[in-house]
Amino acid sequence: MLTVEGWTTQAVSLTSAVRDQQFTEPLPGMLDDARVIRDALDAIAGPVVVVAHSYAGLPVTQATAGSANVAHLVYVASYLPEVGEGMLQIHGVPVPESLAGVRHPENPDYNQPASFYDGDATNPETAEAISRLVPQTVRADFETVTRAGWQTIPNSYVIPDQDVSVVATVEERMAARADTVYHCAGHHAPFYSHPKEFAALLAQIAEGAQIAEGA
Repeated sequence: MLTVEGWTTQAVSLTSAVRDQQFTEPLPGMLDDARVIRDALDAIAGPVVVVAHSYAGLPVTQATAGSANVAHLVYVASYLPEVGEGMLQIHGVPVPESLAGVRHPENPDYNQPASFYDGDATNPETAEAISRLVPQTVRADFETVTRAGWQTIPNSYVIPDQDVSVVATVEERMAARADTVYHCAGHHAPFYSHPKEFAALLAQIAEGAQIAEGA
């Protein structure tokens, strides 16, 4: 949707999403994801608007600290951590003795997979999307942020009104740290359930960031 409107977009694949079932330890964690994001940012002349969804708020926060070409950060149904916070610690989960292993997509202790999309596991498209989820490393769940880009970079937080994921339980607290807060239609992944509306909101935020960058 953004490409149609003339925006250039780039998605980054995070290393903590384990696609090889024959994995060996130590597995990548949040800090490894942050390095991948920072490498991608350093390869772009800028200015860049960085959009972080859900868990990605942690490595984006880490990666963008000190970045000269990031004009704006957008946190979407996301963690917006302070220095010293990890994802599951934000929910009060104690850090395990070992950070080895993976957390599988079917994780009823934290989320039902359908909540990431439109909340309807009977929707064939949603079922197909769920089938493509992969495990995430425990290290990514618990590694803590050591630097916070949002403390110096202008930022926005987007709360989807129909989010029923575990992240929704902390979104208001996370959003209170942001410069500006928006609400949008949709579930935990509004770019899936309401793509046109969400793309329009992102374009609005990005246009504002471009104006501020040129001011």
